[in-house]
Amino acid sequence: MKLSTFTAIALTLGVATGANADWSQVQNDAKGQTVYFNAWGGSEATNAYIAWATKEAKTRYGIEVRHVKITDTAEVVKRVQTEVSAGRSSDGSIDLMWVNGENFRNLKNGGLLFGPWAQSLPNWGLVDLNKPVRTDFSVPTDGYESPWGTAQLTLIADRAKTPTPPRSAADLLVFAKANPGRVSYPKPPDFHGTTFVKQMLLELTPNPAVLQQAVTPAAFAAATQPLWAYLDQLHPSLWRNGKTFAASAAEMHRMLGDGELKISITFNPNEAANLIVSKQLPASAYSFGFTGGTIGNVHFVAIPVNARAKAGAQVFANLLLSAEAQTRKADISVWGDGTVLDVAKLPAASQALIRKTAPGALAEAVPTLPEPHASWVEALEAEWLKRYGAR
Repeated sequence: MKLSTFTAIALTLGVATGANADWSQVQNDAKGQTVYFNAWGGSEATNAYIAWATKEAKTRYGIEVRHVKITDTAEVVKRVQTEVSAGRSSDGSIDLMWVNGENFRNLKNGGLLFGPWAQSLPNWGLVDLNKPVRTDFSVPTDGYESPWGTAQLTLIADRAKTPTPPRSAADLLVFAKANPGRVSYPKPPDFHGTTFVKQMLLELTPNPAVLQQAVTPAAFAAATQPLWAYLDQLHPSLWRNGKTFAASAAEMHRMLGDGELKISITFNPNEAANLIVSKQLPASAYSFGFTGGTIGNVHFVAIPVNARAKAGAQVFANLLLSAEAQTRKADISVWGDGTVLDVAKLPAASQALIRKTAPGALAEAVPTLPEPHASWVEALEAEWLKRYGAR
């Protein structure tokens, strides 16, 4: 067997290599540990995938992984903060968490993360370093979180009812006015709702580059003025006159299927394909993006500084980063979440499966826009709630 082939197999299976001589010890320490994995539980496909991964962790490594289903990662961050403040420094209730953006920034700035560890994982060698895997919303990760998947804001419509979709913020305003009550977005701080607001900000602000820097009051005022003017025009034409908003993207999918809305929103370019297969959307549903691009990012897993099962969390994170797990996750029939691996490093069968498309999935090339710096998120949500949340 050639050395290069052995190395690839070792990286895929999580076998210790010379680049990580201590990995065998990490695996030994992980045996018998219970890993409490706090991860969003709002998708049946995601939950089923995590269930598969937990079974693999048990079979291969003797690790018990328990999926703690959450709705808001910010609440998990608060729990870590509370535990550490109370002196619970080594027996925390969270061992691994699905995280990115402002939640990662808050954890990192608060010294609440274990690490660095991510670049010591054997499967790090498979990661595509051309993807934004070493920064998270412009904040350097510094090895404190491991990339897990990619995502991009994607819109969904029904071709039978909306053959020509809006392709920009300006188009969406015209579309909403022409279809009163048939457009909505989730209320921030819902993740999809905040992302919609950030998308409009990126397109409307006069100087998008300023969004890549930490927010300041002056920069915020200047950058967001066109956004608020736009939303003031848009909201009266929205569902229920913009006085209430869809509770979530899942509710928007249901409303699209029922014909109550004409557009839904997702952060997974393949989700519409899954919704068609599960009969939640008609076969005429399709995905699209804006001509100028839509926001995309990488999501990660991180280990709190007070985690009890740090070794088990690392081994599970390495499994999630393996070629097998990433290929399965990217399979549209399983989840359809984008891979963070360099596809060229994978076997031909994996490459074919990752590149496979299905009816309803995003079939067009949509430019990926960078996320604003994480500090903009809380500022945007606070101002949005001040202006529109009490209506």
